[in-house]
Amino acid sequence: MTLNELARDTAEQFNKTYGRPARWLAGAPGRVNIIGEHIDYNDGFVLPMAIDRYTVVAAAPTADQAQRIQLRSTAGDGAISLDLSQPVKPAAKGAWSNYPVGVIAGFLARGVNPGGFDALIHSTVPVGSGLSSSAALEVSTATLLEAMTGHKLDPVDKALLCQKAEHEYAGMPCGIMDQFISVMAKESHLLLLDCRSRRAELVPMTDASMGFLIINTNVKHELTGGEYAKRRAQCEQAAKTLGIGSLRDATADVLERAHGKMEEVVYRRARHVISEIERTIHAAEGVRASNWPTVGQLMYASHTSLREDYEVSCAELDAVVEIAESIGPKGGVSGCRMTGGGFGGCAVALVRTDAVTAVSERIASEYERRTRIKPTLFVSRPAGGATVLKI
Repeated sequence: MTLNELARDTAEQFNKTYGRPARWLAGAPGRVNIIGEHIDYNDGFVLPMAIDRYTVVAAAPTADQAQRIQLRSTAGDGAISLDLSQPVKPAAKGAWSNYPVGVIAGFLARGVNPGGFDALIHSTVPVGSGLSSSAALEVSTATLLEAMTGHKLDPVDKALLCQKAEHEYAGMPCGIMDQFISVMAKESHLLLLDCRSRRAELVPMTDASMGFLIINTNVKHELTGGEYAKRRAQCEQAAKTLGIGSLRDATADVLERAHGKMEEVVYRRARHVISEIERTIHAAEGVRASNWPTVGQLMYASHTSLREDYEVSCAELDAVVEIAESIGPKGGVSGCRMTGGGFGGCAVALVRTDAVTAVSERIASEYERRTRIKPTLFVSRPAGGATVLKI
């Protein structure tokens, strides 16, 4: 479903739900990170792209002009009602509504009151697969509020408002990548984001003969012991040992000289971060030059580092990458890696567009044979970012 088709479908469903037409429609994409994993909290570089899967929000003012907001989702997760004459607070932990409610609270904190309205949320971004359905929901809500109020935010401020909503209302301490790419994406471009300076550089992907295949393993391993927090602390420990503020400022040579002063696991975590930052910068150069063999090899090297040094992969993700590598460039696959936090979720492969069908069928059949799990696959070129839609 294209974005325009999704918008029309959302508008129709709004009319059926509320008995009147929507006045405003806004959409924002999910994303896939091409390379640069577990780097944002180390002040490094990431290279995401928006995917052509979107969250669309349709809205109309309340008929009685009451200071009340009603939010519904076509996913059937229940309605939420807000009384704007009262302080806005999060719902129970884990409630889907905390993402848009946090954004509404951010606008109210800036003195921007949208007034009462009814809204319907409709999304094609897969939930829980590491493709940032949460950021798509936040950014589409913020874009809707901009259209409703006429109060246009600076793009960086808009992304940070959405990130704050996720931190404070949804209770998820995410980095800045997801919101930035959802706000700032441009069609046929990737985004090289400096997580320290927040400088975002659009990287053109002009070669239409290549695209990215997203493979959802449809597994998510439940882990104990706070694995993400543990790795973050290990990175901080490595930086402290090296006498620097963050691993962004380290080099491979500096790390090797300090190897003996670190626990082996801390050393390996740092080795991943330092090498991944370098890979990400080179990958952006490769995309700009349409040097697909180089980009593909950097993706494979990233996966190896995430599997061995950072230890966030799993058997299912490894299986996808092994199958992709066995297909190889002759079969249309230049590179593949896990993407997202790890321990399940998605892999992303760099694939020739004329080979997408054959590659998808082979990966799907071999993955299911190995794991007895059906994967979900779709292809995407770099898509555009948040937008107000015409009805």
